[in-house]
Amino acid sequence: MAAITALMVKELRASTGAGMMECKKALVAADGDQQLAIDELRKAGVKKAAKKADRETNEGRIVSVSTGNTGAMVELLCETDFVSGSDKYKESAQALVQRAFDGAGNGDICEALNASELENLNALTLIVSEKANLNRAARWESAGQVASYIHGNGRIGVMVDVEGEVSEDILSDLCMHIAAFNPQYTSPSEVDADFVAKELEIAKAQLGDKPANIMENILKGKEAKLYKDVCLTNQPWIKDDKSSFAKVAPKATIKRFARWELGGK
Repeated sequence: MAAITALMVKELRASTGAGMMECKKALVAADGDQQLAIDELRKAGVKKAAKKADRETNEGRIVSVSTGNTGAMVELLCETDFVSGSDKYKESAQALVQRAFDGAGNGDICEALNASELENLNALTLIVSEKANLNRAARWESAGQVASYIHGNGRIGVMVDVEGEVSEDILSDLCMHIAAFNPQYTSPSEVDADFVAKELEIAKAQLGDKPANIMENILKGKEAKLYKDVCLTNQPWIKDDKSSFAKVAPKATIKRFARWELGGK
């Protein structure tokens, strides 16, 4: 049996990122062969991932990349904020979203990415000694532009698809606006009509008896306020509460947006 030296362990750690004891065990099992030891580590990663499969992953980070008409965003979870803040975890998350960006798809790609990244996720589990779980993944291609933004050390992620005339500065502000104001819909046309009717019925009951024309005007104001609360195009703009996206970019159309909070669905 080959003698396992400190240099051999160091070389295997440098090429895989695995811990010292895991590298030594793998080299012993592989009789000192570096390539076979890497295979042993990969097998160990699968076993470790299986053992940790039922453990909760409430920490992690959301990462994104966007350029021109393409963007990708992924949410990679782990067990503790200590691991999510480590350089290796952050590098792995960024490499993952870059592979998602360079790949295919236009929409939710979580299932496909989980399948293609299984080996890498198992390897990361081995390296950080915590379950690594891909919770969400999206890749968008647009006829216009895709922009993204990460807030709060990876705890909130935003991606937006906009067509028409809009500057990069406005796109950047739009992403920050979505992160801050958490809109539920893009525009009033998307809001459920039954929800609006119910809210107005409640408001009408609260107002009591009033002349029909006054009641009508009040309810119109209530409806407009409702849309300002929940619709992205109508919300008071992040840099000017007297304005809105519809006013700062009148020739642009928001086709879709996503706002993820860490650990959500």
